[in-house]
Amino acid sequence: MSKIIRIGTRDSELALWQATTVKDMLETLGHRAELVPVKSDGDLVLDKPLHEMGITGIFTKTLDVAMLRGAIDVAVHSMKDVPTKLPVGIVQAAVLERGNFLDILAFKNNEEFLAEREAVIATGSLRRKAQWLNRYPTHTVVDLRGNVNTRYEKLQTNDWNAAIFAAAGLERIGLEPDNTVGLTWMVPAPAQGAIMVVAMENDEFVREACAQLNHGPTEICTRQEREFLRILEGGCTAPIGALAYIDKDNEVNLKGVLLTVDGKKKLESELSAPLGRHEFLGRDCANSILSRGGKLLMNEIQGATLQTNVFSTKDLTHDQLGLFSDSVHVKSEDFIKVSPNRISAYELKKEKRNVILTSQNAVEALLKNVDGSDLNFENIYCVGRKTKRLIERHIGPVKHQEKYAEKLAEHLIEYMEGLEVTYFCSNLRLDTLPDILAENNIKVNEIQAYETKHAPRKVDDSVEGVMFYSPSAVESYLIKNAPDRIAYCIGETTATEARKHFSDVRVAEVPTVESVIELVNKNY
Repeated sequence: MSKIIRIGTRDSELALWQATTVKDMLETLGHRAELVPVKSDGDLVLDKPLHEMGITGIFTKTLDVAMLRGAIDVAVHSMKDVPTKLPVGIVQAAVLERGNFLDILAFKNNEEFLAEREAVIATGSLRRKAQWLNRYPTHTVVDLRGNVNTRYEKLQTNDWNAAIFAAAGLERIGLEPDNTVGLTWMVPAPAQGAIMVVAMENDEFVREACAQLNHGPTEICTRQEREFLRILEGGCTAPIGALAYIDKDNEVNLKGVLLTVDGKKKLESELSAPLGRHEFLGRDCANSILSRGGKLLMNEIQGATLQTNVFSTKDLTHDQLGLFSDSVHVKSEDFIKVSPNRISAYELKKEKRNVILTSQNAVEALLKNVDGSDLNFENIYCVGRKTKRLIERHIGPVKHQEKYAEKLAEHLIEYMEGLEVTYFCSNLRLDTLPDILAENNIKVNEIQAYETKHAPRKVDDSVEGVMFYSPSAVESYLIKNAPDRIAYCIGETTATEARKHFSDVRVAEVPTVESVIELVNKNY
């Protein structure tokens, strides 16, 4: 045991604590060990580029480079920061017994903000951000970088409500704030709370020494968590969480989660297997998520790092996002918020000879007030095939349907029985249909079935085209954006509004979201 094992360490308080812990454990076993401070990787030179050697982890590559140069024998890492694929020639030598794996919320004053609509939470982790926004979608999450001490200091000096930390990191440096809440609902990062020791594959002496530090149950659990991460190809850049544990019946249990960065979409999987037959637990858990939309979700997450060239003013589904060609990088968000109005049940149940419904929103608003079977509508006229299907599913047969409001008005003038209609509309409805009918002596009784509110946001400068599904969406978009892009419109009514502002307006062949997507794909 004459060889002194050189343990490389960075100079942060947490890194020094971890390295010192390994040094003390080795010395207890009779080995000689010393800490070796390692400079930043910019001061270390290899004869090959880092990427050729598989060195990728932002928090680990400094020590990896030093080990490959022969400057140290061992490196100690927070295991959650270690890429799932180690650099060529470096191997996992030991995993120490796991500490606290929870995330905790440190707050300044009180916890009342958790029940409030507005709050500001700080974290530099995409996983924490996504899970927080999934649970508290109206809160704001701001970026927080630096070592543990620096991040805690920033919490005290900024106008934030709280910040999220790894409980193990705070505990290991003795920084345990009084005002904390354990986030038991938040799935931790794979291998959070565990410490990994790595060594050179060809250094048998060091590997054998470190093997004595290994904690079997922790190694089993973290291996499955990291396998889950590896298959999802998340690295440290996607919102992925995983936690495995061995219960009293010797069952290995694994829970994994994948989210979009904004927290709006989330997929989970929980599986278990008897100890000894758990080898493929991480793989099966990951494949379960991939088979239920995870692959598309990962593509969406990875695509979020690319410049957006198309923006949809309507939040799109997984299936719809999957229809875009590879060269289209799309973001989607609702620019219109809809809320149904309260309408007198007495008014709705009265017999109405002619009724106009120009959107699914209007139909859904009626059904929020009364059951469809209570509506006494003799002749129903509508715009759009989807609106027609919704009406016939819940209310009754449609007398006539057209693609556009103007065409429906022309039909009513020619064929409608009587000279009076009831029009269930929005507060932001267009004048086209009621004006045409009024000009032809048809009385229009308007009932505001729902409120349409603008919800604009500034789109990225890289956006070349915008997808619109209603005139109101065009109006909402223009509140914060210029009409200097291509306008892809779902139908002629929307296009009419867009042409008042945009020089390049294109219209889908069929008034469906899928047809608008097809229109976009043609341009790429």
